[in-house]
Amino acid sequence: MLNSRILLQEAGIFPKKKFGQNFLVVESIGRTIAEVSILEEERGKAHVIEWGAGVGALTSFLLERAQRVSAVERDRDLIPILHSVFEEPLRANQLSIHEADAQTLDIASLFAVSSPSSPHILVGNLPYFITGSLLRRATEQVEHLSRAVFMLQSEVADRLLATPGAKSYGALTVFVHNAFAIHRIQNIPPSCFFPSPNVRSTLVHLLPRRPRITEETSLFQWLVHKAFEKRRKTLRNAWAGWIEPQILVQSAETCGISLNSRGETLSVQDFARMTLALQAAQRRHPPPSDRIPEDRNL
Repeated sequence: MLNSRILLQEAGIFPKKKFGQNFLVVESIGRTIAEVSILEEERGKAHVIEWGAGVGALTSFLLERAQRVSAVERDRDLIPILHSVFEEPLRANQLSIHEADAQTLDIASLFAVSSPSSPHILVGNLPYFITGSLLRRATEQVEHLSRAVFMLQSEVADRLLATPGAKSYGALTVFVHNAFAIHRIQNIPPSCFFPSPNVRSTLVHLLPRRPRITEETSLFQWLVHKAFEKRRKTLRNAWAGWIEPQILVQSAETCGISLNSRGETLSVQDFARMTLALQAAQRRHPPPSDRIPEDRNL
């Protein structure tokens, strides 16, 4: 395995807190991530996008199994290290290196260079402070993915795996569950990284739903965001203002949802049913001044 500490030391580079950098240093974990990401029958066929390649500790294991790896790294100081370490796969066109921010990078454009029949896999050790943003990015582009495998802060993994009624259940849980079936692979101690973070990490596997539980319209987004914006509010108060009270009550009754309950009690399916009921009500009784949000990004 590539020694991240030595590569950084030789380059005179220190891990940057502003990027939330924690470099993988344990070989067995790197191999596990590669094996979970690229199935045995996909060897030599898969195209992998790696978010946050760092100095290439995980990249090297992905290259052993993938047909092609697109390594994305935001820290420009690490790009020369990647080019130096991976000269051969770069020449062979097995690897491409992209200095870019994964939060805005178009996944589809990277996958476009490979065959549509190739497994398209997204892998990353997600920086803790932008994990939510990257997970939402994955949900937005789920149609382009065969699977995703992420290293997350264990607290975030617990949120993703939470069920309705749990304290950790929230808007992110709903959005990710709408797009993916989520499985915990294993917990990983801080000692597996350099520098060691102050939190434990968890490896998770995300399998895209075909199709999503529901289309993620702006109305669906709005209902979810408002339901969790102030967790102590009842749904009646959380959703008030935009939606005509009579339409809100009728739609909730149609879905079997109590407006006296709170957002944390609703499943993804509940939010989906409420969205459809409100859309139907909007078609029957178009509200003045667009009280129900139109389909637009929030």
